[in-house]
Parts: sequence; structure tokens; C-alpha cells
Amino acid sequence: MCRAVDLQQAVLAKNDDSARALRTELAARGTTVVNLLSSPGSGKTALLETELGHARRRGVPVAALTADLATENDAVRLARSGVPVKQVCTDGLCHLEADMLRGHLAGWLPEGTRLLFVENVGNLVCPASYDLGESLRVALASVTEGEDKPLKYPTAFGLANLVVVTKNDIAAAVSFDRTAFLANVQQVNPGVEVVFTSARSGEGSGALLDRALAVHDGAVVHQPVLARGQDAPGHAHTHTHGEGGAHVHGHAHVDEHAH
Repeated sequence: MCRAVDLQQAVLAKNDDSARALRTELAARGTTVVNLLSSPGSGKTALLETELGHARRRGVPVAALTADLATENDAVRLARSGVPVKQVCTDGLCHLEADMLRGHLAGWLPEGTRLLFVENVGNLVCPASYDLGESLRVALASVTEGEDKPLKYPTAFGLANLVVVTKNDIAAAVSFDRTAFLANVQQVNPGVEVVFTSARSGEGSGALLDRALAVHDGAVVHQPVLARGQDAPGHAHTHTHGEGGAHVHGHAHVDEHAH
């Protein structure tokens, strides 16, 4: 068991090193990475499609990389905005890692790109533990997913620099309790900003782009409690590949009293 935990921690440590290096490399090119995490069906692609359209009309040089287990459907949608888009098919892998992202950016990311939006695999568990070299991590939830979503996925929402609620135009129809949702977000991530959006009604349209541009220009980013020290309580979820390439899942518990 100790060997398994050591391996899991080593995998995450290696990824963190790669992410730091990638963040430095991209910063030197003037590029800020925005990592979008959500469950499948949250409306993440619709939100990103809207934000890329705003960027195009405003003349902001942006690009988008979207990851799915299969198909290029999301890339086709996002490419309608007219900005550079790349699809990554993970062939079953449930998250992106920093080295994977670097490999896909090599020879593709246009010079002068100010913002790179990464639409992570639809999954609030696996991607939450992997830094991709982003400067802004965004956790999304739709009003249809329930007010307790942040409590069910405390790592994803607890490590977010920004939380976005989607499909707010149908909040009343699904009896979404905004007060309860906001309280649950603050429980896992005190002080984080929550933005309400609707791709259909246009509510919050352009807000994500504005926040990302502010970060690119040096704005102070919200620092989650979970990210402020190694002794923060939580669980680090990691994946390794065993003999024969088998996909192995593991969880390394971070003790709140560890130093």
C-alpha cells in the first residue's frame, strides 16, 4: 500500500513540475492558460463557444484546445468562432496532463496567442488533481446538476480560481436554489467569485473572457484555501498504468495535520 501511495504522489509531483515549466514557457510567449473543468453536459462547450466569439469580435488573439474521449464534435462547434481550435482525443483517458498538453501545443499554438482556453475532459474527479500550467482554473456547474455539486466534488470546486454557473435561464424551471449553491461553494472555497451565465439568454456573456484577460494583464487571482499549503485537507486522485498498460486509479489522502 505504501508503494502505491508513493507512486501516486510521484505521478502528481512529476506533473506539477511539468506544469510549472509549461506555465513559465507560455508566460514567456505572452500566453495565459485557462483550464475549464465540469461534468459532461454542463454546457461548457456552449459557454466557450460564446466566449471565443466575443474574443474574435474584440480582436483578442485566443485559441482553444478541447479534449474528449472520442469524436471531434466539440472542435467543430468551437471552430465556428473563427479562432484556432484543436481537438484532442484521449482514447479513454479521463483527464489531461501537463506533458500531454505541451505535446499537443508544440508546432500548433499560434504566436501571439494571448489566451489559451483548455476544455478539459468532462469529468470533475480525475482532471481536478492535475495542474496543466494554467493561470486560471474554472469549475463549472449547470443549474440542472443540483445545489450540492460543490460538496460532492470538493477538490474540483475547492481548487477553482473562479466558479461559473451555466444554463441560468432555466434556474426557476428546475427549482435551482441559488442561495444554497453559493453557500456550498463558499464552504469548500471561501471567497471565490461565482459568475452566473446563460448561453441562450446571453446572461454573463463575455464575463469569462473579461476575467481571463484581467489575469493575463496581471490581476490578482483568487487563491483557494486548498492551494495555500501542503497541509490542506483533501484527497489527491491520481492515475497510473500498471502492467500491460492497465489503467489504475488511486487516491492519496492528504492528512490535515501533515507537515
